[in-house]
Amino acid sequence: MLTKLTRWFQAPPEAKASRAHSAVAFYFDGRAVWTPRDYTALAREGFQKNAIVHRAVRLVAEAAASLPLTLKQEGRDLAAHPLLTLFARPNAREGGQRFLESVYGHLMVSGNAYVEAVGVDGVPAELYALRPDRMRVVPGSDGWPAAYEYTVGTETVRFSMGQGEAIPPILHLTLFHPADDHYGLSPMEAAATALDIHNAAGAWNKALLDNAARPSGALVVGGATLTDAQFERLKNELEANYQGASNAGRPLLLEGGLDWKPLSLSPKDMDFVEAKAAAAREIALAFGVPPLLLGLPGDNTHANYAEANRAFYRQTVIPLVKRTMEAFAQWLSPGFGEVLQLEPDLDAIEALADERESLWRRVSSASFLSDDEKREAVGYGRKPAAGSLKTNRKQA
Repeated sequence: MLTKLTRWFQAPPEAKASRAHSAVAFYFDGRAVWTPRDYTALAREGFQKNAIVHRAVRLVAEAAASLPLTLKQEGRDLAAHPLLTLFARPNAREGGQRFLESVYGHLMVSGNAYVEAVGVDGVPAELYALRPDRMRVVPGSDGWPAAYEYTVGTETVRFSMGQGEAIPPILHLTLFHPADDHYGLSPMEAAATALDIHNAAGAWNKALLDNAARPSGALVVGGATLTDAQFERLKNELEANYQGASNAGRPLLLEGGLDWKPLSLSPKDMDFVEAKAAAAREIALAFGVPPLLLGLPGDNTHANYAEANRAFYRQTVIPLVKRTMEAFAQWLSPGFGEVLQLEPDLDAIEALADERESLWRRVSSASFLSDDEKREAVGYGRKPAAGSLKTNRKQA
């Protein structure tokens, strides 16, 4: 009892903290959490070896990186700002679009993207996209990342996430993962089964072309035993006349009581063509890319293609760009001493031009709305007051 009272008197005063603080600290205090998935394997088997994954990743990354951005402050567009200049030229080796393609590509392949900010007197001057497979999270006692470690070979650079700097040195972007506190879930990992099926079907087709003269089966000799000379002759004849893609499908001419017994299922029995097509559609589904845009068989008409392209931007590209730019703005705004907002310019998306035109036509014909209300309805904000130094870049 005396020991309990002593501990109670010596306990520190209460402080506001997460309710999960003690549980998280118990498991993660002071030790690194390594990524539980193999980024190198996903990149090799998916992006480098699978045409569907390669095209899906490039399609999402290039479409997202090509969207024009608008910078806003208090709801008004800024035509010129150091942050826009930074995004136009993030570093000496990359342009803005190439830099953003790397960021979005890392997100699609690994579910994680890391961006390093290099500042001058607390103001961000350069941005670099870092490889996810070289980065690990080091949680602090509260469970939140206290540092990031970037390892290349035997060299390790530690980025401390202390509170003394204007902006943290690392921005960690993740896709939602329901079972991991620190790392995101890659769409490629969700489609891993379909990816394996698709790759296996391609490998089987390649092997079928390479070994078409060796159909899986057995030559059965009825009532006799082949001599060594006869066996070698039969083996050489099969290799010379039936092996290779040029001999695919040639019938076997058997003599001397030989009979051919197939031992494996035919392609029709395996139904691997349909299985490969279904796997390709599952991969496209995981990445949020309509199958029409990947050239997969289906209802390939002009109307369907236009609708698929519109759905691709509405459901995949725009949400990805919005959440990414929101994270960038919250990360970099303190370095400029302003509250800034980065958003994609939806008016510049050609696939959505019909929707925007329809909206403008309906709003313009609404005589019960004032000019400011019409501007707000189409996303431009109220018209700035006369003589204001902050002018709206868009004119209704």
